[in-house]
Amino acid sequence: MADFTEAYKADDRSARKETEDGRFRRFTYEDLVARDKANLDITWLRDPALDDADSMLAPEVIAQEIVEDLQAALVEFEAIAEALGGEVKPDIAAEEVIAEA
Repeated sequence: MADFTEAYKADDRSARKETEDGRFRRFTYEDLVARDKANLDITWLRDPALDDADSMLAPEVIAQEIVEDLQAALVEFEAIAEALGGEVKPDIAAEEVIAEA
C-alpha cells in the first residue's frame, strides 16, 4: 500500500508520476472507452500465482479459512451490536461455534 500512496500523491495530484514498472499509471478517457465494454477491469494487474493451479490452496483449506474469517467477523459484529445497546440473541453464540471448530 505504501507504493500506491507514494505514487498517488493525494496532497498534490500534479506531482503524480507513473512508476517505472508501469504498475501505477494514468489512463486517458479515450484509453478507457476504447476497451471492450468500456469497463475498469485492469487486467494487467494479474497475480501470477493464480496462473499455476498446482500452487493454489486446496478447496477445503480455502473453505476453512472462509469459515474462520466469517466466525471472527460474527464475533466482532456481536460486540458492535452490544456496544450500541442492542441485545444479541443468535441461535448459536459465535463463541460456541468457534470453540467447536
